[in-house]
Amino acid sequence: MKKWIEGAAILAGIAVGAGAGTTAYFYNRTMKRCNAKVERTMKMAGTDWNQHMPFIEERKEFMLAQPHEEIHLESDDGLMLHATWFPGCGAETHKVVICFHGYTSKGMSDYIGLSGYYLKHGYGMLLVDERAHGESEGKYIGFGCLDRYDALKWMRWVIEREGEDVQILLHGTSMGASTVLMASGLTLPKQVKGIVSDCAFTSPKYVFTHVLHSMYHLPAFPMIPVSDAVNKKKAGYGLDECNAAREVRKAKVPILFIHGDADTFVPCRMCDEIYENCASPKKKLIIKGAAHAESYYKDTAAYEQALDEFTEDLFQ
Repeated sequence: MKKWIEGAAILAGIAVGAGAGTTAYFYNRTMKRCNAKVERTMKMAGTDWNQHMPFIEERKEFMLAQPHEEIHLESDDGLMLHATWFPGCGAETHKVVICFHGYTSKGMSDYIGLSGYYLKHGYGMLLVDERAHGESEGKYIGFGCLDRYDALKWMRWVIEREGEDVQILLHGTSMGASTVLMASGLTLPKQVKGIVSDCAFTSPKYVFTHVLHSMYHLPAFPMIPVSDAVNKKKAGYGLDECNAAREVRKAKVPILFIHGDADTFVPCRMCDEIYENCASPKKKLIIKGAAHAESYYKDTAAYEQALDEFTEDLFQ
């Protein structure tokens, strides 16, 4: 019996060690900037971007030909943040869209396509690099939970730059969409007139749980609880400390929700959950056959029509 107990204890110790090692591996490559790779994210998301490259290259040429400048400001916790500013016709129309990108991406990548819509419709565009992405500083990724406070700083920058009568639209994709939805629960400047959310997740906890189940066939326990505790200590926030589905219950500005029904990375049911919880005026567009972050490219006409109808009554 004694040998059996000793053997069981050894096996339990090995199992605990293996579990801790696996948790550390997934945590480090997901939450730490130095290990989070865009190539891995694109592979996991499964979106076939090659089919859209001619359209993207055409829009990129147009976007880069427009006047733009690099902007920096400091976050509340001392990080130097970066964005690219396209004045466009914003000085005349006083409409500015602040854009927030997805996980492991950057502002100048995720809004190439939409630059053709917004700049041609008279918007100024501020393309933000979220913390620990692009040219913005940061060791740990904020997954919207921290970035929502950075978003407030960018809103104030636009107001200072363009004046008190500027009218602001927030547009986020994937992690950036969660950022703007999480920000909706804060006290936003009166200049913010609406929010566009494209393929948002509810919280890091639930999107990580989905990825573990669907792509790695692993249980959430003990990885998620351990990662949550580690992240609170290292990055300063819990993985479900801020949840978009809870924050939109406090939303005051109108929100347009967009999602692809073929999204396997951030399932469409998360969009439905957030939408149902949203307390402010809301609209929803589900693009058939669109994978993760593909909605604009899959059905550009429907996407732009939804933007037209959503913004029609927002700006005066």
